[in-house]
Amino acid sequence: MFTIGNLYCGFLSIGFAAYGQFNNAAILILIGMMLDSMDGRLARMLKADSSLGKELDSLADVVTFGVAPSFLVYYTYFYQFELLGLMVAGLFPLFGAYRLARFNISSDKTSLNYFIGVPITAAGGILALLTLFGDSIPNIITTVVFTGLCFLMVSRIRIPSLKEVPLPKYGTIVTLFIGCLLYVIYRGTYAQFPYLIYIATPLYITYVAYRFVKGKNKKEVD
Repeated sequence: MFTIGNLYCGFLSIGFAAYGQFNNAAILILIGMMLDSMDGRLARMLKADSSLGKELDSLADVVTFGVAPSFLVYYTYFYQFELLGLMVAGLFPLFGAYRLARFNISSDKTSLNYFIGVPITAAGGILALLTLFGDSIPNIITTVVFTGLCFLMVSRIRIPSLKEVPLPKYGTIVTLFIGCLLYVIYRGTYAQFPYLIYIATPLYITYVAYRFVKGKNKKEVD
């Protein structure tokens, strides 16, 4: 259910972007990040993990963090270059899909210390954030970041996973969500965003807090 929810967020993000509601589209990608970070761990907690779920997760990631961000960037900036802009925007999901396929067959994916190449989830989230704060970021920066992420996803560069940092897992993502939420409230534009963000964010923070407390208690027992 969480994985399909992630996929559906990607589909809705594409729809919002097509209607010109770019902030909504970006927020839905970020909600997809929340769901993506929870699905695997919850499946293991409930003993419901399966090969089907793992394959479905990759397919959902291609849509939510590959196709949706590329459409978002196209509609907000690359549209100026017409067909060429559309073709360039389409490179992002291609690189992301290749990165996912390589990850799925790689023996290094179990490493706790690093990822090989930038994960597509992080890359798509970065593009969503750039769009969300696009009013204060020059278009050239978005172009450079977009191009860089494409190549970083398929690179052999080892990206620290931060899994061994003594903070709640995905703590960085939580911080980003809190920052975005405060920014939205500060700007007084909360009515323009899906109300789902005000349900998803507290639930996600509660989930991470629970995992952190549970992990801390387990270490004390050991």
